[in-house]
Order: sequence, then C-alpha cells, then structure tokens
Amino acid sequence: MSLKPSPRVELLQGTLDLLILRTLLPGAAHGHAIAKHIQRTSEELLQVETGSLYPALHRLEAKGWIAASWELSDKGKRAKYYHLTSLGRKQLANEQSKWTALTRAMGLILNPADQEGQ
Repeated sequence: MSLKPSPRVELLQGTLDLLILRTLLPGAAHGHAIAKHIQRTSEELLQVETGSLYPALHRLEAKGWIAASWELSDKGKRAKYYHLTSLGRKQLANEQSKWTALTRAMGLILNPADQEGQ
C-alpha cells in the first residue's frame, strides 16, 4: 500500500488487514472492488497494490477471518468474492479498538500544544 503521490510510506503491520476487514463489513466484495473502495474512501490517498492485496486476502482467509466463494460479477464474469466470518467480525472490533487507542496516543504525543494550558 502506498500514499499518492510519492514518496511511499510504510504502514504499520496489520493496517491492510484492518482496512480489508472494515471494507467487507457491509457485505461481500471481490478483490478489485476492495482495492477501489479503500482508494475512494481514503480520498485517493491510499492505493492497494495487487501484490499486497491478494496475499493479505489469502492470509485473512487462512486465519478464518474471511471466507471466499466464486460468483458472477456485475459484468457477468466469474470472480472470487470475499466476506467476513463471525470470527472476522470479532477481529475487526478488536483491531478497531486498538487502532483508536493508538491514534489517540499518537495525537497526544504529536500535538502536545493541544494539551498545554489545560
């Protein structure tokens, strides 16, 4: 995953997994749709490369957090659709909680002026 435009930024390990799980919360999607959703929702700041996306999908499937099935896409082509499992929903809630705590902590450290004078 990279930020546009260059330079590339390394994301914390597990961030792509969290983005995929959150993307699948409303319902099943195929790989290309997952990547496009992340790109659009991030206002084009995040772009998930194929070389990162599919290994992540396979990893999440191996962990039992998502499951896949072959279906016909809107264009009538066969595509592998991924959906959250109940275990994946629990993992998403857990990861979102950790992410919220981390971003709060980072904000407190990076923006100490917000805390000064209180």
